Amino acid sequence: MISAAAVLAFAAAVVFAGAQRTPVQERDVVALQYSVNRIAVVGDSYTTGGELGGLGANGWTAQAWRLLAAQGLATSADVGAEGGAGYGTRGNRGSLFEDLTARTVKPDDRLVVFYGSRNDQNVDPTQYSILVYGTFQLARRLAPSANFLVIGPPWPTADVPGTIVRIRDTLRYQARLAGATFIDPIALGWFVGKPELIGADGVHPTDAGHTYMAEKIAPLIGAQLPRPI
Repeated sequence: MISAAAVLAFAAAVVFAGAQRTPVQERDVVALQYSVNRIAVVGDSYTTGGELGGLGANGWTAQAWRLLAAQGLATSADVGAEGGAGYGTRGNRGSLFEDLTARTVKPDDRLVVFYGSRNDQNVDPTQYSILVYGTFQLARRLAPSANFLVIGPPWPTADVPGTIVRIRDTLRYQARLAGATFIDPIALGWFVGKPELIGADGVHPTDAGHTYMAEKIAPLIGAQLPRPI
């Protein structure tokens, strides 16, 4: 015969187990609903920022993540950018975009963003196309399920050199081969007629220029990410 004390002890154990289990179930639901979007960004000095603007929290990437967060899009970003770098031109620390891609892109990235680069003006056109193709293929191997967003080189005036147009055209072609979305700052007139966005050197964006880029690029990134539930 089961004693009253044993019955009470069993009932208390059931209540305790239920109380312990409920918070775990709630956390599981929250975890399923909350998804952080991993993003990799590869770029040049327009992404790193510098003494003329765009350092730290003033950079377009940092500002873009804040804009996306305000829309409920949580991001975790790895930025691999180097001043002077391009697909075929080594930057001030010796890296090509391919090297930056190898160090930055991860298997669980939802989106890989390439931005630039005007630094490739002196690269042989055939070699340039090969290097762009190889960089995109490497990114695809590293992040097979990621979307790609390729942003061509901007130019601060309407008088765009032929070498920059050639870079733009090659990137557009290779982006199409890679299944990427291509954005053309030249055709869209980024920076044109807005001298306050470019520093005294006539090349690099100011803090205002980085805010401008963030406002342009954040929606492009957001369009590539799944919407929150």
